[in-house]
Amino acid sequence: MVAIVERVIQAPPQQVFDVLADGWTYSDWVVGTAHVRDVDDAWPRVGSQLHHRAGPWPISLQDSSTVLRCEPPYHLTLRAGLWPAGEAVVVFTLEAVGDDATLIRLGEDFAAGPLRWVRTKLNDLVLHQRNKETLRRLADIATRQKGDQ
Repeated sequence: MVAIVERVIQAPPQQVFDVLADGWTYSDWVVGTAHVRDVDDAWPRVGSQLHHRAGPWPISLQDSSTVLRCEPPYHLTLRAGLWPAGEAVVVFTLEAVGDDATLIRLGEDFAAGPLRWVRTKLNDLVLHQRNKETLRRLADIATRQKGDQ
């Protein structure tokens, strides 16, 4: 994995995973996702897809992300497409911390296309910072849901 970030979220793993399992929220917390166009009814089962648009209008790209592995509430792996730029493999790993918190790790690596060949320290730093912000937003949603129960 090129970029691995982690964060402790003050919510149990199932509560955090529930956010990952709601494909319609991805544009709320995944930095760069502008709009979720559709989510397969089977999401997040292996093979199901989330159809999204990424990047700023009017040059945003439409593609989809596919679930490669799903083991609720501790693991989710996606192949995130953004063609013609390429695609990435994104891995979420959740681990219980005490009774009411989760250590979440987010790893991302370019898997295909031009992005795979344009790896630089600057790109790695940008991806790392993007994923830190993604986990911050995910934490906000997961902990807000805790208060809604």
